[in-house]
Amino acid sequence: MSKPENLSFSTPFLSVKQVSEYLQLNEKKVYSLANEGHIPATKVTGKWMFPRELIDRWMLDSSHSGLLNDRLVIAGSDDPLLYRVINNFASDMGSRALISYSPTGTGLGLNLLQSQRIDVCGIHWGPQAESKFRHPALLQQHAQHKKWVLIRAFQREQGLIISPPVLKFSEQPEAFFDSQFRWVKRQTGAGAQRFLQDVLSHYHKTTDQLNCELEANSEREAAAAIAMDLADIAPGTRSIANEFGLGFISLGWESFDLALPRNIWFRHLFQEFISELKSLPSQQMAESLGGYDLGSCGELVWGDD
Repeated sequence: MSKPENLSFSTPFLSVKQVSEYLQLNEKKVYSLANEGHIPATKVTGKWMFPRELIDRWMLDSSHSGLLNDRLVIAGSDDPLLYRVINNFASDMGSRALISYSPTGTGLGLNLLQSQRIDVCGIHWGPQAESKFRHPALLQQHAQHKKWVLIRAFQREQGLIISPPVLKFSEQPEAFFDSQFRWVKRQTGAGAQRFLQDVLSHYHKTTDQLNCELEANSEREAAAAIAMDLADIAPGTRSIANEFGLGFISLGWESFDLALPRNIWFRHLFQEFISELKSLPSQQMAESLGGYDLGSCGELVWGDD
């Protein structure tokens, strides 16, 4: 691509007109890309400006379908095994790549994926037997879903995290619906909250009938509240209960899947991450935490159109 003679490349920021000339696009298209967040840009006093270095990186990544990208931003559902594997992977990669994980919950994670703020979103949305229907249906609520695939991370045991002294009261879930027990609810859009709602409906109950004193934005935050005696019970996984030395009542298993664009799926960095998740150290870590099945890790479960 030849550089227009009237375009100054000494400046680190380009205007809409300069980007239009540089990328050989009309200015209306550049405005559209900027407004939709598809191209690196920032507004200064109402005027779009484009970091030239990031434009070059954006073009390189786009032209190779993301294969050369050295960034992997993961959000969505919280999970202690995923947290540890990502930390180990980031440590192994060192300064060669940026690997980050922000447990936002399933709903917000998918919104971030839709707006292209992240690369991968971890999701779980109800019992394992229904995930093959529920997970695609969840993705199909987003306009970008036709560009996405679902990759199985693992299956895990879901239930109630309970303070050990309170667990002595009973091992039947319905016993803890009494108002004397303090619940930690999860934020709207969290898979754990959805799982709890399914369980409560089996007993003809709703979350409004529970004594919910706190709201947590992650499983780790919910477990910490119980460990600090700020609450008695929260929905969550066996692994997080074990991590904090808390009691646990199993309510079944669920699938934990990774939603991501197809071009991210083909990135070397993502494939290396899946290899890390399937590795023997990760399997040993899963056994130590408890409540995991990695037998189908890395399988494409939806989106192979």
